[in-house]
Amino acid sequence: MSTEVTLPALGESVTEGTVSRWLKAVGDTVEADEPLLEVSTDKVDTEVPSPASGTLLEIKVPEDEDAEVGAVLAIIGDPSESGSAPAEAPSGQDEAPKPTPEPEPAAEDKPAPATPAAGGAASGVEVTLPALGESVTEGTVSRWLKAVGDTVEADEPLLEVSTDKVDTEVPSPASGTLLEIKVPEDEDAEVGAVLAIIGDPSESGSAPAEAPSGQDEAPKPTPEPEPAAEDKPAPATPAAGGAASGVEVTLPALGESVTEGTVSRWLKAVGDTVEADEPLLEVSTDKVDTEVPSPASGTLLEIKVPEDEDAEVGAVLAIIGDPSAASAPEPTAPKAEPAEQAEPEPVRSKAEEAPAPAPAAAKPAEAPKPAGANEVAPRATNPSSDVYVTPLVRKLAKENNVDLSTITGTGVGGRIRKQDVLAAAGKSPEAPAPAPAPTAVAAPDTPKPAGSARKASQEVSPEAAALRGTTEKMSRLRKVIASRMVESLQVSAQLTATVEVDMTAISRIRKAEKAAFKAREGVGLSYLPFITKAVVEALKANPTFNANIDTEAGTITYGASENIGIAVDTPRGLLVPVIKNAGDLNIAGLAHQIGDLAARTRDNKVTPDELAGGTFTITNYGSAGALFDTPIVNQPEVAILGTGALVKRPVVVTNEFGEDTIAIRDMMYLSLSYDHRLIDGAVAARFLSGIKARLEEGDFAGEF
Repeated sequence: MSTEVTLPALGESVTEGTVSRWLKAVGDTVEADEPLLEVSTDKVDTEVPSPASGTLLEIKVPEDEDAEVGAVLAIIGDPSESGSAPAEAPSGQDEAPKPTPEPEPAAEDKPAPATPAAGGAASGVEVTLPALGESVTEGTVSRWLKAVGDTVEADEPLLEVSTDKVDTEVPSPASGTLLEIKVPEDEDAEVGAVLAIIGDPSESGSAPAEAPSGQDEAPKPTPEPEPAAEDKPAPATPAAGGAASGVEVTLPALGESVTEGTVSRWLKAVGDTVEADEPLLEVSTDKVDTEVPSPASGTLLEIKVPEDEDAEVGAVLAIIGDPSAASAPEPTAPKAEPAEQAEPEPVRSKAEEAPAPAPAAAKPAEAPKPAGANEVAPRATNPSSDVYVTPLVRKLAKENNVDLSTITGTGVGGRIRKQDVLAAAGKSPEAPAPAPAPTAVAAPDTPKPAGSARKASQEVSPEAAALRGTTEKMSRLRKVIASRMVESLQVSAQLTATVEVDMTAISRIRKAEKAAFKAREGVGLSYLPFITKAVVEALKANPTFNANIDTEAGTITYGASENIGIAVDTPRGLLVPVIKNAGDLNIAGLAHQIGDLAARTRDNKVTPDELAGGTFTITNYGSAGALFDTPIVNQPEVAILGTGALVKRPVVVTNEFGEDTIAIRDMMYLSLSYDHRLIDGAVAARFLSGIKARLEEGDFAGEF
């Protein structure tokens, strides 16, 4: 019986899509859940999987044509239902027929890879982690209900997955044999990640270990190296051996609006040994820089995307294989040393790492080395440390000289969390302050214990000293910031207005409420939530400041909600995460959002979607001591508010009787940069004066 392939819902506001490419042709054989076509919309490009196994009998919407959600795109049915299908079917087996006819006369060329593909080994069904909720991006495999080799039925529970919000079972998408488990118990996987491979029971007999993972690139290397072992077919051997262990490293999804990234730095070189979840490379996008961890333990056999080149989401960046297989192919990277010994050197060493072979031979010597070697050594020496460790936790452990192998994780499956590292270092969970340590802010802290007369002088950090007289390459994030700041000044006519605000009333509220607020809400009560609350109220009263302008179209678009960007200073550069629907939050809600977004932004845990969609921005340059500044508008917004340092100053105060006195008050400058194309100076002055009056009034009693 035939099955209709319809265009699925692709988002709340998406009503249609364009068929950009058919991945199968009429007459081709397809498996259930196998990608069938690619569809493009204004917001996202995605693949549409086949709803059933069978033959593609008819394509109803050709490439480059539009279709509405729910429209029938194609018909899948039994091969016998199509008259021409028998003639075409052989050519539809994933393009395998072309290579298949040629190998027969040349059996020595190892057509074996084609045979598994024809037999269906390469067409096994992938078991992926389904979407588990709008805000859930990953889950932990808590228990496998089947083992490799077990027979499973379609929709039969296959494994159990845990998230922060729910525990659930994942059913098998097809009937067959469990050929390979890709994510073991107690390890995390992102939504959409491949958890296992289901295939025909007969497929697991010939190559139980190699068949599942050999789908990646096994067909090429499978030439049997035995006859020519002395001819150094080690490159073939690793691939053949790597057929079972060769794992593709792909560029993960980095946000709904992010389609590609730039490889900014490889942390490992070809031939290096890597551990599962160990940082492998750094990737930059327009919105965020992040590390990509290794999906498996092994040897880095191949780098497919070099530094400074772009890759699309899902593109293969590298291949990880069996460490023993890399000894022959990789001698070029480690130069004169054996691959296993020299692997860590090309990445971490500069000058002093030259004697690395000695520490490699005597592992205890690596313990006193807090800089970088302790990341791999604990995994190699202590099996209990083979638990999930995020790049953030590993970095935090290095900064605090904490040996991860000595920590018992409190997370799911024994995972080591940030809190575990901080506890081992004897610090409170609020101490992720080591991240900005290299900056000038930490300089005054060091001289204080000395008590010398020169404590106000700034110390020069080793990092700062190392930069003197050097030239370095701009990071992608710095390039983006530079480009956007210049673009903002070129696009809009910007002016800055400044007022001085008496924050004494807010200081009194904080003093009276901060202890109870901290105990009740679990977050500190700073001045920023009060300022943000006053700004949100002003935006509601003055929607022009919450708008954007299109001079070419001659239109002004007013925001439906107040989405407040909060500028955050990070070691990588200035980032602006956004508090969505800030107008619906009270002081406590704003404090939670500001604290959470700022912490995750500094820890490089914020998502690209959280860095987009702002309608107005607040930048707190006063945290570094500046009194006032002239901030640049964050396009396409039309205004940005800067908050200066809070200082005590004698000012003239007029009492209710009209008498002037001098009093010590908590004073702060607020600077508003605005787009003069849309906002006039008098309008900007009234907007600022409204915020000033709201803060000086200090009527926030109803918030507590």
